[in-house]
Amino acid sequence: MQTIKTKISEGGRVVIPSEYRKQLGLEVGDEVIIQLVDGEMRIFTLQQAVKRAQEIVRRYIPEGRLLSDELLEERRQENLSE
Repeated sequence: MQTIKTKISEGGRVVIPSEYRKQLGLEVGDEVIIQLVDGEMRIFTLQQAVKRAQEIVRRYIPEGRLLSDELLEERRQENLSE
């Protein structure tokens, strides 16, 4: 992994090097997630955050089970009972 040294500028701004932005597919104006974990700052894209969340959920949901279908069915049942 390549390490790049940078400085924090006024307002706490840090420049993400162009090589890193290209590898992450980041463009000007894109939003990123910043997370502090064990004294380290981690920056990742929204797409990466969604992928991580999906991976966590998959650990607890059996293959073939669709939570979206279950939610829609629950909503239908709620509407019928109103």
